[in-house]
Amino acid sequence: MEKKMKKTTLAIGFALCIGILTGCGMMRDNKEEHVPRVFGATYMTRNNPYFDVLHEAIEEGVEGNGDILISRDPSQDQERQNAQIMEMIEEGIEVLFLNPVDWEKVKPALEACREAGVVVINIDTVVKDREYVVTVIETDNYQAGVLCAEDMMKRVDSARIVVIDNPIQTSITNRVQGFLDTIAGNDSYQVVYTHAGAGEFEVSADVIAEFLKKNMEFNVVLGGNDPSALGALAALQQYHREEGVLIYGIDGSPDFKAMLELGAVSGTSAQSPKTIGEVAVKKAYDYLNGMEIEPYISIEPYMITKENLSGYEINGWQ
Repeated sequence: MEKKMKKTTLAIGFALCIGILTGCGMMRDNKEEHVPRVFGATYMTRNNPYFDVLHEAIEEGVEGNGDILISRDPSQDQERQNAQIMEMIEEGIEVLFLNPVDWEKVKPALEACREAGVVVINIDTVVKDREYVVTVIETDNYQAGVLCAEDMMKRVDSARIVVIDNPIQTSITNRVQGFLDTIAGNDSYQVVYTHAGAGEFEVSADVIAEFLKKNMEFNVVLGGNDPSALGALAALQQYHREEGVLIYGIDGSPDFKAMLELGAVSGTSAQSPKTIGEVAVKKAYDYLNGMEIEPYISIEPYMITKENLSGYEINGWQ
């Protein structure tokens, strides 16, 4: 009887072990192994800290999901950007986060993405051919220009204005248009000079240095972004012409806020590259998961001046 009970106990134990092992095997089989997806990102330049913050937000979101992000820097060259996008398609990207150098000349790359089935999330600067992108995510750039104009009009009753724009970049052209529309019809505020600054510090500094040779009167500079405005400031300081000039940028960068604290510049319409990056990643995954997403997402800017600077972190982005 005792031997029979021992045999029964052993049989039950063996059956339990088999059941556990089989169950574990089933669990391993049922648990889907995550195959990393490959995402691509390209920005018009990395010679601007704004795009570093934007990239970091996207990278954190993608890698946080166990996926892979590859990126390229075309250095303000649209042909190079198109070629780099073709390379990323060959590397197997499923999604492209795209900030174009030239809103029109990026079309061949958009066509290649469509042919390859790559999802395009257009960030920060709108492409002309929006039918090729799933969604656009950007700051309300027009309103950013409006905010600068409104602040200027509160500070001075009249102005002769220099504008540093960048016609191939819609974010900057929309900012300038918002500014111009706000002062339209008021002869006290006149634009006396406009020139492209490529959205970069060095180029914009050269633009203002050349402008100063014209010996034209002015008392306001609008930079299409913060690097443009800071480049203007550098040139004005070099030639000792900064006194009495209001300088406006658009970004809310740490460098610009540091100059605000010193009283060297007047104000910046701030945007949040971190927010744009986070929203872009969320919408990309929503789309891949079969959800319907909005074709256009606008994020509101806000004005930072010396008067309200204490409410913001000077050494960081929003």
